[in-house]
Amino acid sequence: MTQPQGEVFDLGYQRYDGPREGRMRARKALWTNGIRTSLGIGRGARSKIMPILFFAAVMAPAVIVILIASVTGLTDDLPGRGEYFTWIILLVELFSAIIAPELLCPDRRDRVLHLYLVRPLTTDDYVIGRWLAFFTISLILVYAGQLVLFLGFTLAADEPFKYLQDNWLDVPRFMAVGFLIAAFTTTIPLAVASFTPRKAYAAGFVIALFVVSSAAAGILTECDDDGRDPSSECEPLTGDNAKWFELVNIGFVPIAVGDLIFDEEDKSPLDVQIYETRGGEWVVVGWYLLLTLGPALLMLYKYRRVEI
Repeated sequence: MTQPQGEVFDLGYQRYDGPREGRMRARKALWTNGIRTSLGIGRGARSKIMPILFFAAVMAPAVIVILIASVTGLTDDLPGRGEYFTWIILLVELFSAIIAPELLCPDRRDRVLHLYLVRPLTTDDYVIGRWLAFFTISLILVYAGQLVLFLGFTLAADEPFKYLQDNWLDVPRFMAVGFLIAAFTTTIPLAVASFTPRKAYAAGFVIALFVVSSAAAGILTECDDDGRDPSSECEPLTGDNAKWFELVNIGFVPIAVGDLIFDEEDKSPLDVQIYETRGGEWVVVGWYLLLTLGPALLMLYKYRRVEI
C-alpha cells in the first residue's frame, strides 16, 4: 500500500498591512452601492431606462416653464416653485415605489444579509445606509427642477439682481419642502419592501396605497351637488369633516406641509379650511411625521428581528 502524499505550495499570500478604515468605510460602501443600484449603474442598459425616464419627466415641467419665461420675459405670472412640487409629486412617488424595493428585496430573496454583517456593520447600519442611498437620489430628483426654475427665472428677469434680492428666500423654502418630500417618498416604499423579498409585490402595494388613498379621499370629500342649483355652494358628503378626510390621501400629505412652508395663496377650499382651523397646521405636520417616522421605526424593528 502506498502512503498518501501531500504537497505544500507557496502561493504568495501576504498579511494585509494597509489602512483599516473600519465601520465608516463599510457604511460608505453600502451607501455607494445603494446609489449605483438605484440608478442601474453596473447593470444592463434596461436597468438604466427607468431612472432616466423619471428624471426627464420630472425635469420637463421646469424646462418648459423656463422656455416660456425666456421667450415672453414674464416671471411673475408663471407658475412658481410651490406649484412645481404639486406637478411632480406623483412622478416622485411612482419612482420611489418602483425603484426603492431594488435596494432591499434582492438581498432578502437571496438571503445575503449575513454577508453584509460579516463586516463591521449592524442591521441598523444596513437599513440606514440603504435609506440614505435612496434618499440621496430622491433629493437630486426633487431639487434638480427647482434649481432650474430658480436660475431660469433669475436670468430671464429684466433685473436679475433685483429678482434675486426679492426671491432669495425661496431657496431655503424649496430645499425644506424637497427634503420633506424625499424623506416621505423614501421611507414608505423601503418600509414596505422590508416585509417581502418580491420587488413586484412591494411596488404594487405602494402604488395601490397611493391610488386607493387618493380615491378614498376623493369619495369622502366629494361634493353632494345634484346640479339643480348652480348658484349654491357644493356641500361635501362628509360635511364639515371633509377637510380632515382630505388627509386620507397619503400622497397629498407632503404637499400640504409644503403649502405651509411656501404659504401658497391658491390652496383648495378644503386646504384653506384646514389651515384656518385652530391647530390645523399642527394636525397636518403631525400626520406627516406619523406617516414618515412610523414606517421608519417599523423597518428598523423588522430588521433587528430578521433571521440571519
